[in-house]
Amino acid sequence: MGMQYDVKASKPITASGQIKDQGNNDLGRVRIKTIYGISGNAAGSVVFYDGTSNTAPVLITVNAPAKADSGTFWLPLPGEGILAENAVYGEVTNAASVMVIYG
Repeated sequence: MGMQYDVKASKPITASGQIKDQGNNDLGRVRIKTIYGISGNAAGSVVFYDGTSNTAPVLITVNAPAKADSGTFWLPLPGEGILAENAVYGEVTNAASVMVIYG
């Protein structure tokens, strides 16, 4: 298996909801390669779920620093990333916005 080069960026989300592509379509089966976010005023987190709600299985939880500590957070994921088999739902707590780089 070779490297995957056909990666794309999602629309940023500012509140909990489905992660969408640039055409405003819900993501289906994808591999999350990188997570990028802008910090909120207080420390928070972003939880990504493999499905369409926060009752689906958790893929990853990312802690977000407070804006006073860092304006952004960036998490490149190793290998081929994290597989979301169904869709990607993000639950945002105290982060200004979050987007994923996916393939």
